[in-house]
Amino acid sequence: MKKRVVITGLGVVSPFGNDVDTFYQKLLEGESAISPISKFATDDLPAKIAGEIKAFDAEGYLDKKTERRIDPFIKYASVAGHKAFESAGVDAQSLDKHRCGIIIGSGMGGMGVFVDGVNTLYNKGAKRVTPFFVPYILTNMAGALLGMDLGFMGPNYSVSTACATANNAIISAAEYIRNSKADLMLCGGTEAAIIPMGVAGFCACRALSCRNDEPEKASRPFDQARNGFVMGEGAGVLVLESLEHAQKRGATILAEYLGGAVSCDAHHMTEPRPDGQGIINCLNQVIEDSGVAANQIDYINAHATSTPAGDMVEVEAVKKVVQSPSQAVMNSTKSIIGHGLGAAGGIEAVVTVKAIMEQKIHPTLNLENPEPGLDHFIVPTQAISHKVEVALSNSFGFGGHNASILLGKFK
Repeated sequence: MKKRVVITGLGVVSPFGNDVDTFYQKLLEGESAISPISKFATDDLPAKIAGEIKAFDAEGYLDKKTERRIDPFIKYASVAGHKAFESAGVDAQSLDKHRCGIIIGSGMGGMGVFVDGVNTLYNKGAKRVTPFFVPYILTNMAGALLGMDLGFMGPNYSVSTACATANNAIISAAEYIRNSKADLMLCGGTEAAIIPMGVAGFCACRALSCRNDEPEKASRPFDQARNGFVMGEGAGVLVLESLEHAQKRGATILAEYLGGAVSCDAHHMTEPRPDGQGIINCLNQVIEDSGVAANQIDYINAHATSTPAGDMVEVEAVKKVVQSPSQAVMNSTKSIIGHGLGAAGGIEAVVTVKAIMEQKIHPTLNLENPEPGLDHFIVPTQAISHKVEVALSNSFGFGGHNASILLGKFK
């Protein structure tokens, strides 16, 4: 018998700050986080808008010297991870730290440190390259440094599957607990790619919206006028525990991890498979893994990035699996905060848990002219109250990587 896995802690770093409750309240209010990029000049860039984190505070979790050196993707993971751990109310001294681990991924890793290092090499010479260059660009270093802080000696590695990264990390972490190889795991994703190189790269492959004159209207999933995604950044981290471990220490259980699944489109580097078969395979597997029926799904936090091809491929695939239109509510967190890339699944898992806890669903912004066929689901344009017993969260990444998780109300 596999062990039941429950969620006992949440941590987030977002454009709305680092407090989970405040973050979710802002989502419910439908306040857009998309604005002109302020961190650097955008004169040469076609896309000049993003869901930036403008006033990040490490809140005492990092000493000043370390904070100056490390890439922001590590900073975001550290704060989100520590806050998730604290929110779980764990007595660290009582843990068997050999059975506690961390799986936090990043799609892009330390891009800022990498670019700075390249500039140093060409402008000042090889001898001026920092000895921290290699460690601070590695995707695994976010979880590694957090593990050192907490003293966790169990499984610790990163996953990197582009925008499916965080869901892959959550699924991997859950399997260690299910199979009795760990008692407690921190998991999720982190990303800090809003730098000139990151924006220029996505502009070059024509993935970004260039609706620069109306930033708050640029991210518009499912709308016929959508023309690309808006970059976001941040981190989302969950604390997973075995039910047995959580109950033994008297933890407050926020939700239950019901199942997860992954698949590959095997089709194209950046475009989804038109027939949606990779997504369909993933959804069928997550339902099988969870043991719930497809018609029990009440809420879907869609991947829904606001790209012309991706949004409706996802909708049509989900329609083939979740066939009951009467109860399923679907929304897109990216319409409000942009696309967090490798962090997106972690942030959206936090959103999904909060939807289960509060029984409220945040709106999808800018849905002014919906695509035909979207009416299979309720897609709220304002926050609504809704019964959420079983929730699906999807993440799909460049390379055709698909990862879906099912979370539920703990019973």
